Amino acid sequence: MAEVIEIYDDRLRAIVAPEALLQKLANGAVHSEGPVYFHEDDSVVWSDAHGNRLLRWSFNDNVSVLRDPSDYQSGNYRDLQGRLVACSSGLRAIIRREGDGEWKILVDRYEGKRLNSPNDLVVKSDGTIWFTDPPYGITEPNQGYGGEQEQPGSYVYRFDPATNEIYPVVTDMVRPNGLAFSPDESLLYVSDTAGFNIPGGPHHIRVYEVVDGRWAKNGRVFAVIEPGQPDGFRVDEHGNVFSSSQDSVQVYAPDGTRLGKIFVPETSTNLTFGGKSGDRLFITAGKSLYAIDLKTRGVQQ
Repeated sequence: MAEVIEIYDDRLRAIVAPEALLQKLANGAVHSEGPVYFHEDDSVVWSDAHGNRLLRWSFNDNVSVLRDPSDYQSGNYRDLQGRLVACSSGLRAIIRREGDGEWKILVDRYEGKRLNSPNDLVVKSDGTIWFTDPPYGITEPNQGYGGEQEQPGSYVYRFDPATNEIYPVVTDMVRPNGLAFSPDESLLYVSDTAGFNIPGGPHHIRVYEVVDGRWAKNGRVFAVIEPGQPDGFRVDEHGNVFSSSQDSVQVYAPDGTRLGKIFVPETSTNLTFGGKSGDRLFITAGKSLYAIDLKTRGVQQ
């Protein structure tokens, strides 16, 4: 049996045990994406992004369909009230599941023009939603309903659902995709996956300083991810970055050193921390959902 963990730096041993086992929890999706954990019932909701469905796995290994069609949901998260908020590449909007189970569009325009196709999002501790807006739902088959791009670029936005205020905070990336805050929210990490369909395009994670809790400034390259793309990623309580890639989940220290890899049999796309203690990493990859127990906990789920 092939080793699951590859260690490049001994700091990884404090994060994941070398003998840790990767468990496949579910399969059957067309393209798994955007996992989010619900501690109330020890379940994971994730997107079958290309299958246009929303799926749910529960601790007793049951898999069910939550929404079909899902308007090409991609990234999912929980807001401060525990409601599911999501990126809808089909509706070109940020949507939220209300208490009665209905879905509500929170925002789908900036300066009167339709968004491209929101891809991933995080909820900050002040309740604001930060999300990426590449055009994949417009340009790529099975990722949206197509249409015309109305925004002049692919940006990262800050949206406040309390006031409906929206504005771009990152405008210097080609195809922003995944994003996450550092534990103290002083840094914002954003992946650029332009290399997916633009020859020579970037496939890295950038990091920005968060100013006044409202702006992202002074961006720089944090890590170049290869092979493949840094689609989605998460940060643990110590500031380590866990990024998807073609062959594994790659783990980076806050200083940008690659500590090692958690190999996954399919191309990983996104991940989230969960479990009763927050120390279980759930990974969407290919057609499946995986999990591995760690020795660290996540700060965002």
